[in-house]
Amino acid sequence: MNCPDCGNERTRVIDTGASTDGTSVRRRRECQRCSFRFTTYERPEWESLQVKKRDGTIEPFDRQKLRAGIERAVEKRDVTETTVTTLVDDIESELQDREARIVSSSLIGELVSENLRTLDKIAYIRFVSVYKAFSEPQEFLRELDAVLDAELDDFDASDGSL
Repeated sequence: MNCPDCGNERTRVIDTGASTDGTSVRRRRECQRCSFRFTTYERPEWESLQVKKRDGTIEPFDRQKLRAGIERAVEKRDVTETTVTTLVDDIESELQDREARIVSSSLIGELVSENLRTLDKIAYIRFVSVYKAFSEPQEFLRELDAVLDAELDDFDASDGSL
């Protein structure tokens, strides 16, 4: 394992333990050159998720890729790093709980969309505009109208009006 700080390939494990969910092994490592400490996680390969893309190709599930997409959507919004981590954990957990080891990228997109819609409406619109690849402004407006209509319904319900 190469040191992320200096790139040295000689690191040693200083602590090992199971992750909180029991699906991976957490290792604390220390670089033997610069003494930088970092954490790695090991997961069994046979249990790893695979993602079937729209073009039919299959690639390993990439938690960082999921996180990056969510972070782009919530950029400059009042959403904490902890909330993003929880969201990624929840989506990954939901995918792991499924019988199939191969999941479609569209399923992942739907899960992210559902979660962002309840978390932050602007982040939701940002995400679906990329995920659904709107090609016309009218498509974007339809989605925006749906969000605004839902907001008005929520407002009317809390107000007690019909």
